[in-house]
Amino acid sequence: MFVRISLIVAILAALAVGVLNFVVVKDKITTLTTDRNTQRSGRIEAETERDRTNKVLVATQGTLKQTQQDLATAKKDRDAAVATADSERKRADDLNDRLSKAVQDRDEAQGELAAYKDTGLSAKQVADLSRTLKDAQTAISALNDEKVVMNRSIERLRTRLAVYEGTNKPIELRADLRGKILVVDPKWDFVVLNVGEDQGVLVEGSELLVSRSGKLVAKVRVTSIQKDRSIANVMPGWKLGDVIEGDEVTPAYPAST
Repeated sequence: MFVRISLIVAILAALAVGVLNFVVVKDKITTLTTDRNTQRSGRIEAETERDRTNKVLVATQGTLKQTQQDLATAKKDRDAAVATADSERKRADDLNDRLSKAVQDRDEAQGELAAYKDTGLSAKQVADLSRTLKDAQTAISALNDEKVVMNRSIERLRTRLAVYEGTNKPIELRADLRGKILVVDPKWDFVVLNVGEDQGVLVEGSELLVSRSGKLVAKVRVTSIQKDRSIANVMPGWKLGDVIEGDEVTPAYPAST
């Protein structure tokens, strides 16, 4: 009888422990299920937010790309508009210049026409006078050129005559004559100058001073003259240093007038 009672007590205790364990395990299962559901909900919300963010990002990138394209197009249109405006402004300036020139030509033509009418001459007479005037201007220009050549010849002859007469008067050159050494031959002590007849060197024997940085280097005497060149020898006793290309030359005897 005692054994049966003990067995019953043991069974009841086992049932109690089983019920207790079931309750504890159920609570744990419930808690784990709740945690799992919470995590799954959070994950789903996170994935949903991620997808929404990705969509917004894609849309933003598309908008940015379109904005950049619109900006490039707007810049291109602006550059084209600026170029067109510059072209139109240049065209307008050209038209204004042409208009001013046309107005000037018209006014001059009107003045010439009025002057022509006042003369009472025919068109042929005016043309003849114009041709005669042009021929006269050409002749005057030629005479002036001949006058220059003649004056040079007279000056050259006058200077040579003074030398031949033994007056020992130095040959004067224009006071404002300035030149440079172009070529130097140190072996034979002759130089080429960039001044000749056109610059006022008219007579062989003319003397010029060679200087560098304001210091006298030598004196040279002209032996040959060309239109815009002359050849000269370095005078003995006057060579204070080596003559080099680029040295300046001035008259040794500048004319007073």
